[in-house]
Amino acid sequence: MDDAMQDLQTDNKATVLVVDDTPDNLSLMSDLLKDLYRVKVANNGEKALKIAASASPPDLILLDIMMPGLDGYAVCSQLKSQASTREIPVIFLTAKSEVEDEKRGLDLGAVDYITKPISPAIVLARVKTHLSLKASADFLRDKNAYLESEVQRRTREVAAIQDVTIMAMASLAETRDNETGNHIRRTQHYILALAQHLQKDSPYAAELDAHTVEMLFKSAPLHDIGKVGIPDRILLKPGRYEAHEFEIMKAHPKLGRDAIIRAEQELGMKVPFLAHAKDIAYSHQEKWDGSGYPEGLSGTAIPLSARLMALADVYDALISRRVYKAAMSHDQAVAIIRDGRGSHFDPVLVDAFLALETQFMEIAARFQDSDEDLAEKARQIDIAQGAPSA
Repeated sequence: MDDAMQDLQTDNKATVLVVDDTPDNLSLMSDLLKDLYRVKVANNGEKALKIAASASPPDLILLDIMMPGLDGYAVCSQLKSQASTREIPVIFLTAKSEVEDEKRGLDLGAVDYITKPISPAIVLARVKTHLSLKASADFLRDKNAYLESEVQRRTREVAAIQDVTIMAMASLAETRDNETGNHIRRTQHYILALAQHLQKDSPYAAELDAHTVEMLFKSAPLHDIGKVGIPDRILLKPGRYEAHEFEIMKAHPKLGRDAIIRAEQELGMKVPFLAHAKDIAYSHQEKWDGSGYPEGLSGTAIPLSARLMALADVYDALISRRVYKAAMSHDQAVAIIRDGRGSHFDPVLVDAFLALETQFMEIAARFQDSDEDLAEKARQIDIAQGAPSA
């Protein structure tokens, strides 16, 4: 039991590395320190650096200056230049007693400077002081690292909750719409491509910082969340709407925005990551010339996020197969969007779209609806309309 306790006490001792080329000095310092600390010795600078960089580095280094090969100044300089060793406190223990020598040592990063011949009591007091300071600094450094990792972890959790919230809400809307889930993915990536292009050189570059672009990408799936509130007989109608049906359909932007607002009210606060989602849901049916709905906004009075979604949504609707229509070709869709420049769509966004035609085609191909996707959507629509499922 006594041996075990002794081993435990030894394990808890701080380690002091003594560096000196004179064997008598190494012996003297070892005898002085051994009862209080675990002592390592090195008779040259190269060996000292290896010990300091090892898997079991010392907690403090007592370093002679005048040594053959690497002198103490060079050793200290190398220790302070490496991330793995720069936090080890260095105390110079030397016969060099000039003020200039001491200043040079402290300028290199040493925490103290003791001249020979030494006073054992002074050496022990200063070693104890600097080990205590190091222990406090290590504690704060470890605590800060822990807190930083916790902040990063919580940030990742919040981002994940945001993503899950958005996708859950979007998936709910998609189960009642005639769109497939891939429509959500395609429009997300169309908007991302447009926004990243506009970041480089456009009148909107200042509005599109990296965080905003990320939020646009995340918010895009909620553009049609309001369709949850539209009756199936209208929402899933395969043909053209009657005038009164279209008036009901036109309510979905407000329903979508209001649903997000109600969610914020339940939380008792506005949620920054949903700001773009509200604009997209409410205003993506507006047109540049003011002929859209629900407000009849025109030009830049329409939020940029909604203008981006308007173009992405229309392009995808044109080129995508639906259970009730065939897909247009890419060229046909481009022609329609080009014709809508300055009327339906923001001219700047149309120009960006035309510059990104190839990228839009690649996105459409990457997230193409399969026959199985369309068949499943047709089955869902049949069930919603009361038809027996296969």
